[in-house]
Amino acid sequence: MSTGPNEQRHTIVEEAVRAFGPQASVRLFGSRVDDHIRGGDIDLHVETEGSPAELLDRELKFYARLIRRLGDRRIDIVVHRRGAAARPIDEQAWQTGVVL
Repeated sequence: MSTGPNEQRHTIVEEAVRAFGPQASVRLFGSRVDDHIRGGDIDLHVETEGSPAELLDRELKFYARLIRRLGDRRIDIVVHRRGAAARPIDEQAWQTGVVL
């Protein structure tokens, strides 16, 4: 299934809220943020609350739902638990990412 950028954005946000709840913040980062670069994988950064085990379960469900709705694409999901120490990938997403 091929969808346009606005439909993809809506799907990503809808499934993020479904998996992580309305308090989650979702950013698109990486090559998809640059309009001059075509293709590439979809890099998503999710910031939310929960235990590590809960977040892993939610991340897997989020990924499965995105694949089902967007088609078989390369999707990378990075989950940051609020209050946890920031990793370099978190810093990159916060600095260069676009909130969806």
